[in-house]
Amino acid sequence: MATNPEETMANNIDSSEESRFQTDNSVSKKQQPKQQLSKAMEHMRFAVTVDPIPHTSAPTPPPEPSSQPLQPPPTSNEPTENDAYGVPASFAPVRNPASRSHDASNNQKRSDPFAFGSRVLEEGDNIFEFNAWDHVTVDDTYQAFSEEQYEKQRAEPVNDFDRKRYNDQPEKWWNQFYKNNKTNFFKNRKWLSQEFPILEELGKEDAPEAVVLEVGAGAGNSAFPILQQSRNKRLKIHACDFSKKAVDLIRGHELYNPEVIQADVWDVASSPESENNGLPPGLTEGSVDVVLMIFIFSALNPKQWDQAVRNVWRVLKPGGQVLFRDYGRGDLAQVRFKKGRYMEENFYVRGDGTRVYFFEQDELEDIWGGKERDTQTGNVATAAGKGNSASEQGLADKLSSLDLHEPTSPESSHTPQKSNDDVENLHTPRPVFQVAHIGVDRRMLVNRQRRLKMYRCWMQAVFRKAGQESEVPTSTLRQDKEQDAEATKNGEEVV
Repeated sequence: MATNPEETMANNIDSSEESRFQTDNSVSKKQQPKQQLSKAMEHMRFAVTVDPIPHTSAPTPPPEPSSQPLQPPPTSNEPTENDAYGVPASFAPVRNPASRSHDASNNQKRSDPFAFGSRVLEEGDNIFEFNAWDHVTVDDTYQAFSEEQYEKQRAEPVNDFDRKRYNDQPEKWWNQFYKNNKTNFFKNRKWLSQEFPILEELGKEDAPEAVVLEVGAGAGNSAFPILQQSRNKRLKIHACDFSKKAVDLIRGHELYNPEVIQADVWDVASSPESENNGLPPGLTEGSVDVVLMIFIFSALNPKQWDQAVRNVWRVLKPGGQVLFRDYGRGDLAQVRFKKGRYMEENFYVRGDGTRVYFFEQDELEDIWGGKERDTQTGNVATAAGKGNSASEQGLADKLSSLDLHEPTSPESSHTPQKSNDDVENLHTPRPVFQVAHIGVDRRMLVNRQRRLKMYRCWMQAVFRKAGQESEVPTSTLRQDKEQDAEATKNGEEVV
């Protein structure tokens, strides 16, 4: 699978994620040219935007008649907000009590990557002061609007003919995507080491020998930045994608060196009967320290999840880890889908034929860690803190119908770790990963030039395979903090 277009579309709409802490309070008065798409990209316009022309969310009401002399209207230097891709500008995020958490004098470097930033929108803040806000909570009107959108999507799904052709040959659509866009569509993910500090540690000169497998490497927008920052001569990256066009782009890159990076065509959901027993070329069972999965699991059909998890488990060393980031339910990319894009619950097809799924946290914990779903948990934070029970029950029913071969939780079983032969057998329960970290990154991106507010929701996790063979450490920062807090609560001394 390839790097996901929705992630880049958000970057094209606004500034790139790695520059989200830069500030420019000026608003240009210069008229901006309309975005031009090549003929090969015209089919993407629907996926990029619902309404490419900004407009205000509501017309200005006519003035009421009055016997008083007419006064000139008050003037304001504050531009009017615009609807953001079908989402009315009148929907506002919930503000926190004023404390200026984002004041320059209070800025601190994140010690916990899963803290997801500290710029919290507060009472009195100008939304357009910065280009992003962290830990955004939406109000009830936005939640209701989202549910209305989902109902409209379900009412007009993809027809059966298109659903079959999108699911039968997903690589065809990614090949077409990279044929049209080559390497000029995506920005390098320089933010990866901030979200997953272990990648920076692996690049240190004295770091241990390590093998990194990137699944869905696309044009190399993750692999090459990692290599550029690395001083570890014993670090090797295997960049795999099931799009041959994407792999050709990596191999043709000026930084491509087979000694440190190997690019191959591989489908993470390959069956054990396929070439190399379903594993990536050049890799064997238990040979990888870190698997990087950035906006790729969402490109799979839910029926492929079981096989994909098995293959990742097989290729990892005991003690190896999966670095995971993907879309969360309630993300703007999901809310703005219109008719003819709904495949099944939370699963859609874009205008270019590529597919995308939007996850919930407990859903991922179930798929990777064998945890039972809590149907009271939702991804879209609301003022009341509750999700939509009907849609959540639908998700629970869907998971039970996918035949995902539910694993037995390690806590409830004393059976030894599964062998690779057991994992290859689809009739046995799928393997269980330890959930080292997991969290929901809710953020509001702001386009100050066009006066747009965009509510984004991403899932981030670290899944670990039990064992100690890999020399690459798994971050335990979050667990350590929780243990320290518990020890302090119990009056114990924290070392």
